Amino acid sequence: MSTEDSPDDPAGLPPLALIAGPTASGKSDLALRLALALRERGRTAVIINADSAQVYADLTVLSARPTRHQMAGIDHQLFGTWDGAAACSAADWAAAAKAVIAEVHGAGGVPILVGGTGLYLRTLLDGIAPVPEIDPEVRAAVRALPVAQAHAALAREDPARATALAPADTARISRALEVARSTGRTLADWQQQRSGGIRECVVLHAAILLPERAWLYQRCDQRFAAMLDPSSGSGGAIAEVEALLARRLDPALPVMRAIGVGEVASYLRGACSLGEARALGAQSTRNYAKRQYTWFRRQPPPDWQRIETLNVDISAHFDILLQQ
Repeated sequence: MSTEDSPDDPAGLPPLALIAGPTASGKSDLALRLALALRERGRTAVIINADSAQVYADLTVLSARPTRHQMAGIDHQLFGTWDGAAACSAADWAAAAKAVIAEVHGAGGVPILVGGTGLYLRTLLDGIAPVPEIDPEVRAAVRALPVAQAHAALAREDPARATALAPADTARISRALEVARSTGRTLADWQQQRSGGIRECVVLHAAILLPERAWLYQRCDQRFAAMLDPSSGSGGAIAEVEALLARRLDPALPVMRAIGVGEVASYLRGACSLGEARALGAQSTRNYAKRQYTWFRRQPPPDWQRIETLNVDISAHFDILLQQ
């Protein structure tokens, strides 16, 4: 059945599959299964990364980026595309993702977004707020503030945003405060004017993986421990962080703040034992998974399927897409 003939798509819009959820929830495996199922039906599928760590070439092991063997002959795009010396913003990624999606649709294929970075997905689907460039002096002053002081200032200048953010969420607190001070308007005001999203241009087949938390946290622990194993690819996470530190990049860059980098760097400096680094990295991963779990449970529209089972039935959850 062609896209044009699908009863789910009377407007003839092209399909876009989306598999989201917290880290270690099995998104990559499910995306690959869906791509292979589409290939069996004679359709080309391309998996597109929507994870803010997997975009960086420097983070192969620590981002759990699929290996060539794990890709099983399926085209994977935007994995390791950015050099760590350049920050990949949500807008940067969305622009690149739109281009890849358009190319896949142009060839008659099915793009499959997979990742756990909600800001990336929201920017792609809903567009970006036209926030003006931030005054460099304002940005420098805000980012020099201790997080507690910045959060207190935000509570005065944008109380709604301050209430919604965790007091230790340095990046988001700084962003909201610098926008308020530089533009005289809150970030929420700007976000009401989003433009450039593709939500109305595609038929979205979305699924969110929300497995049982105890299982998820155990998987986070096991995966981080495996990353420290030298046999986990190119010497494992320790060799990866050694190479990253050798580049002497700005510590504020996203690649340097990725989960595991700081913990392994502490071990390499002799500030902690390997066991302590393993425990700290696993805890950071669990904390991140918890935040993602909460976001994906509450934020996406209700028509995005929430899947709590571990044994996902592809044909049941993507039946319309597989029948087209």
